[in-house]
Amino acid sequence: MHSATKTDATQILKEWSEGDKDAPARLMPLIYEELRRRAAEYLRHERPDHTLQATALVHEAYLKLIDQNRVDWKTRAHFCGVAAQLMRRVLLEHARGHNAEKRGGKLEKLYLDETHELSDERARIVELKFFGGLEANEIAEVLDVSQKTVLRDWNFAKLWLRRELGGDRACA
Repeated sequence: MHSATKTDATQILKEWSEGDKDAPARLMPLIYEELRRRAAEYLRHERPDHTLQATALVHEAYLKLIDQNRVDWKTRAHFCGVAAQLMRRVLLEHARGHNAEKRGGKLEKLYLDETHELSDERARIVELKFFGGLEANEIAEVLDVSQKTVLRDWNFAKLWLRRELGGDRACA
């Protein structure tokens, strides 16, 4: 995304926070392709027969986003972090529905919100990095922590995930 577009998006988000009802409609053309690329990336990690497409994932998340009437949007990164969280929830709901139909599988899925050893902040970092595609500096901004904290917690989370998943492969 170009710098001017980021600035425009941030300005529109501020207007949205101030009650401008038309702001979401002006924002979507500026960020739609970025959200669609991220959604396509998330879906590449899903099962091969997944019925949800990137466009539908973005649209479902958008519908949830416009229902957010009490959010004080700070920046484009903040918005993308919330969008990532909502896309993750849509995927989880979709997966749970699919699994309910199957009633049992050989693999047990591990959901970030069901972990006990990861702190809420570490789980949010994984969510924003993996699902949001945000960089460490953007995650630090969204969570209002230092970049050093983000990097430390990300490294911890990678090790934890590797151990839980029982693999020796490095998490990128």
